Amino acid sequence: MSVDVKKISREGDWLEQSIIVLKGIGEKMLERFARRSLYTLNDLLFHLPIKYQDKTRIVPISSLRIGDSALVKGELIQCKTHFLRRAVLTCEINDGSGVISLRFFHFNKQQAAGLARALEQGKWLKCFGEIKRGRQSLEITHPEYRIVDQDQTIQVEETLTPIYPTTEGLSQLALRNAIRQVIEHLKQQVQQIETQPPNELVQDFLPPLIREDLQLPPLPEALIYLHAPPPDCPVFELIEGNDPYRQSLVFEELLAHQLSMKRAYQRQTQHYAYPLTKSTQSYSTEFLKQLPFQLTGAQSRVVADIASDISRSHPMQRLVQGDVGSGKTVVAALAALYTIENRFQAALMAPTELLAEQHRDNFQHWLEPLGLNVAWLSGKSKARQRKEALLSIADGSAQLIVGTHALFQDEVEFHQLGLVIIDEQHRFGVHQRLSLIQKGKKIHIDAEPQSNSNSKIKKDHQLKKVFYPHQLIMTATPIPRTLAMTAYADLDCSIIDELPPGRTPVETVVLSEQRRDDILQRVHQACLSGRQAYWVCTLIDESEVLQCQAAEQTYELLCRQLSDLPIGLVHGRMKPDEKKAVMQSFKRGEILLLIATTVIEVGVDVPNASLMIIENAERLGLSQLHQLRGRVGRGSQSSVCVLMYGSPLSKNGKARLMTLRETNDGFEVARKDLALRGPGEVLGTRQTGLAEMKIADIIRDQHLIPEVNALAQTLINDYPEVVEPIINRWIGKKMDYQNV
Repeated sequence: MSVDVKKISREGDWLEQSIIVLKGIGEKMLERFARRSLYTLNDLLFHLPIKYQDKTRIVPISSLRIGDSALVKGELIQCKTHFLRRAVLTCEINDGSGVISLRFFHFNKQQAAGLARALEQGKWLKCFGEIKRGRQSLEITHPEYRIVDQDQTIQVEETLTPIYPTTEGLSQLALRNAIRQVIEHLKQQVQQIETQPPNELVQDFLPPLIREDLQLPPLPEALIYLHAPPPDCPVFELIEGNDPYRQSLVFEELLAHQLSMKRAYQRQTQHYAYPLTKSTQSYSTEFLKQLPFQLTGAQSRVVADIASDISRSHPMQRLVQGDVGSGKTVVAALAALYTIENRFQAALMAPTELLAEQHRDNFQHWLEPLGLNVAWLSGKSKARQRKEALLSIADGSAQLIVGTHALFQDEVEFHQLGLVIIDEQHRFGVHQRLSLIQKGKKIHIDAEPQSNSNSKIKKDHQLKKVFYPHQLIMTATPIPRTLAMTAYADLDCSIIDELPPGRTPVETVVLSEQRRDDILQRVHQACLSGRQAYWVCTLIDESEVLQCQAAEQTYELLCRQLSDLPIGLVHGRMKPDEKKAVMQSFKRGEILLLIATTVIEVGVDVPNASLMIIENAERLGLSQLHQLRGRVGRGSQSSVCVLMYGSPLSKNGKARLMTLRETNDGFEVARKDLALRGPGEVLGTRQTGLAEMKIADIIRDQHLIPEVNALAQTLINDYPEVVEPIINRWIGKKMDYQNV
C-alpha cells in the first residue's frame, strides 16, 4: 500500500527506505522502477536529469528558434486532415506575433476526426514541444497541448522540468512524481535544519573543511538545485555538467570510484604471497646471455620494479604498459624465470589463440634450451594434448603454462602457481582474471606450539593464511594518465617508454580505395624486391565468420591479380596447425604476402615484414589501427603502413586516420582514442563500472582526477570512517575488486 511522503520514517537513515513508501507507487510500479535499478529513496535522489525543459514562461512565436523546446499559447486559425498511409492532422496557431504549425500523425481516420472536432478553429491552445523547420513555417510535431481560455492566466512551472534516464514502462511523469516527493522532503529538512537531528539530512560524508577548501556547494543544496533548477539558471552549463552543483556530485562520484580501487589495492597488500627472491639456480642470467640484444634502459627499470615486488610477502599487482614493439614479452619472460628459480610455476594467459601461440613459440625458443618445460593449453587443444598438459601442470613438471581463457577452467589444477601474467588484460573480464588468481590460491594453517597441551586452545589459535600468486598485467594499449589514475588505482604501473635500438618509425599513408590498383602495384614491386607485406581485411560487421569470408575472397582475388607471388592466408577460424604452418612459412620468407584478418593485431613478430595494407581502415578504432601498424617496423629497414579507406568518410573516421598519419606515439594515439570513443570502449570489459558512471564523464571531468586521487588517499589515511559510506552511495558492491 502506498503512503504519502509525510509518513516517511524519521528513524535511522530515511534514504535507505524502499520507494514503496511514496505516494503513487505500488507493487507493479515497484517492478518498473527496479528495471532502472531504482529501489530506495537514495537511488531516486541520485538519479539525476540528463536534460531539462523550460515550461516556466510563455514564449512569443516570433521569438522561437529551431532546435529549442518552448511553451507557446495561441489561437487555432485552421486545422486540416490529410490522408496518406495514415492520417495526418495539421493545425496552425497565432499568438499575434507569429504563426506556428502543429502536426499530429500515426493514427487512423476515426481518431483523426475526433481530434479535428476537438481542435476547432477559434479555440486557444497551450502547447509545448521542440521547434522544427516546416515546409512553410516553424512547426511542432506531436506537441503536449491543452485547450485553454483566451483570457486565462496560464499556469507555468516554477522550475525547469527535469528529463530523467528511463526505460520501457517507466514514464517521465512517474519518475518526476516520485523524485519530487523525495526532493520536497529534503527541502523541508533543509528549512528545519536547526531542529532536525543530523541523520535526517542527506549525509555529507566529506569533512566540512575539505568541502569548503574545494569550494563545493553543500550536497543537499546541490541535489535540490539539479532536480529543480530555477528558471534563470544557465541551462547550457547545467546540461554540459560544468555548473558547480553538478561538479560537486561529479567530484564525489569520481572519489567513490577512486576509493573503491584504492581500497581493493589496500586489501591486496594485506594478502599473503610467497616471496620470490634471488636464487642460486639463475635461469634468468642464462636467458639474458642467450639474447642477441641487450635490454633497453626502460626494460631494465621495469624488470627491477617486478623483482622488488615479487620479493615481498604480499602479492605483486603491477600493470606494465608498453607501446607495440617495446619488448614487454622479454620482461614477462624474466618475471617468469624469477618465479621458476624459486620452484614455483608461472602462467601466461592471452586473449586470442594466435597471440597465445606466439607467446608459446617465443617461450619454448627461450626456455627449453635452459631445460624448462613449457605447457600449452587452449580451447582448441586436442584431447590427448590436453590430457598431457593437464597432468604436467598438476604434477609441476610444467614450469611455465601458456594458454587462452582455457587456463581458468575447472579441470585445470596447478601444482604451485607463483605468478600470473595476463597479456592484453583489457580484453578479459574482471571475473576471468579473478578465476585464474583463485586457482593459485593456497591455504596454510600454522599450528599452535607443542608446549600448549590444551587441544581446544590449540585449535582456536591456529592461524590460517591464504597465499595468492603475484600478478603481472601487460597491455600494448597505452592508457592516458588521467584514465589510468581512475581505472587502475588498484595496480602499480610501470611504463616501457623506449623502443629497442635500430627500430625505424613507420611511415603512415592514407589513400582512397579508388587507388587500389596503384597500391597493388606498390605491393607487387615491394615483394618482388624481397620485402614482405601484410594485407589486412576488415568488415564493419564484427562477425568472425564474415571477417574470414572477406579475407578468403580477398585472398582468391589477389592470387589471380598477383599470380607470380607466393601468397598466404590466415584467419581466426583456421585450425591451429594450419595457422601455425602459414605463420612459420611467412616468418621463413616462403610467403611474401600474407592476407589476414585482425587476428594478427597483436603478437605477430616478423622483422622482414615492412609493408602493411589495411582495407576499410576507417571502420577500425584508433587503438586497433595502431596495434596493427605495430606489426611492421620491427626490423631495421624503413616500413610503410597504408590506410585504405572507402567513401564517404565520416568526420570521426577522418579524424582517426589523420591521427595515425601524424603520430607514431602510442600515448598520443590513446589520448585521441579516448576523446573519440570514451573510456568504456578504450578499456574494454575490465572496468564496466567505470563505463557506467552515473554523472561523471572521464573526458569532460579529467581535470578533477589528480585532485580526486590525492583526496582519496587523504580520506583513507585520516578519515577512514567515510570511505565505505561514499563507496556505497555511488557504487554499492558493483566494483568490489578486493579479491582481484
